Amino acid sequence: MMKMILCVFLSSIYSIGLLASPHAIQFSIPGSKVIRDIPQKTRDFAIAIPGDSKTYIYDNERDYYKGYQCSYYAVTSKKAGWDCMRHYEILANGCIPYFVDLDKCDEHTMPFLPKDLIWEAMNLKGVSYLHIDHQVFDKERYFTILNQLLEHTKKYLTTEQMARYVLKTINYQGSGKILYLSLDPFPDYLRCLTLIGFKDLYGAQVVDFPKLAHIYTTCPYDKNLLYGKGISYSGFLEDLTVDRSNILERIQAKEFDLIVYGSIHRGVPFHEIVKNLYEPSKIVYICGEDDHECPYVNLPNFFLRESEFLHRKKAAALQIVNTEIK
Repeated sequence: MMKMILCVFLSSIYSIGLLASPHAIQFSIPGSKVIRDIPQKTRDFAIAIPGDSKTYIYDNERDYYKGYQCSYYAVTSKKAGWDCMRHYEILANGCIPYFVDLDKCDEHTMPFLPKDLIWEAMNLKGVSYLHIDHQVFDKERYFTILNQLLEHTKKYLTTEQMARYVLKTINYQGSGKILYLSLDPFPDYLRCLTLIGFKDLYGAQVVDFPKLAHIYTTCPYDKNLLYGKGISYSGFLEDLTVDRSNILERIQAKEFDLIVYGSIHRGVPFHEIVKNLYEPSKIVYICGEDDHECPYVNLPNFFLRESEFLHRKKAAALQIVNTEIK
């Protein structure tokens, strides 16, 4: 009888998604933003500190990046979610994140971030919050770690590499057009960065609909009015000629090898038609929202940015099961 109850219970928690295993995904940074060589260091910590508005002194990407390049460390932290664009901007500019409460981050969130290396660098002798005691600081080890972090960033944390990871994860074998669908055309980091990665790989064969105009060199907006002043994701991608006409008819004709919903919470246009015409393996769903109870985790080819809530529920469910077994 007890075994039957446990079987029913396990079946129920699987069905409501508590034991679902969506694929991890996280922010990335365009490869063109990653420096080639480690710059000279003149500051212990970068000026910009999250949460301290007095330190938000930069109004353009170049000066903002230079603030990291000349610094040994830069403070970063969890915001509404653990994943934050600042982490990648720090790494891409040859600086080491001083990541507040990094040890509390769920292991399934930001799995591509080299947390162990960052943790070691933060705990080098002489390093404390906003200060380095250079009399005892192991500068040689610092630069060894920094070079490792820069290489890791180039290898795993660029937009192109994140797009490659998505395609490899779903075993994509196509060579035709990819339709990247949105509903809200305004900035959303994960959707925009992942699209840039697809564009890095396939150029004009990736059809973004509607056009996410802010990512291109022809950006019609004042960057200062974009989220985060458009830094790291706007106004730099070549605006290749792309046919965005008659999208519904082209979906119905199955013109596309793959259809990607870049932000599932912000709209899934044509979804009823897409899911009826395309095999599940040909549809990708991305959730870029901060930590939350996502209702879509059971979808196939589902990529989840923040998984802390999901894994807390898994742990709680398994604890109940283990208790019942005992």
